[in-house]
Parts: sequence; structure tokens; C-alpha cells
Amino acid sequence: MEKALGQIHAFMRKEDGVTAIEYGLLAALIAVAIIGGATAVGGGLNQFFTGLGNWFGGVTVP
Repeated sequence: MEKALGQIHAFMRKEDGVTAIEYGLLAALIAVAIIGGATAVGGGLNQFFTGLGNWFGGVTVP
């Protein structure tokens, strides 16, 4: 019985799994931030180039 309790205590003291979970959560948060930023910038760039194309729409090249 004491051996089983000792193994349970040793398992609870290990922090390898906890560190891996923390790194996984951090990577997921960074991915969400990158996707959100790319979506916001992409929409702004689309509007910019659409406006630029409309502005040059009446210009003819000789």
C-alpha cells in the first residue's frame, strides 16, 4: 500500500506534463492572435487596393 501511495505522490510531483500543456496553450494563443491580426489587416488592404483601383479606373495609358 505504501509503495502505491509513493508512486502516486511521485506522479503528482512531476511537472513535465504541466509544462507541455502550458506551451501548448501559449502556442494556441499566439496562433489566434496571428489569425486575428491577418484577418484585420487583410480586410484593410482589400479596401485600400479597391479604392486605388477605382481611383485609377478612369486613367488611360497612351
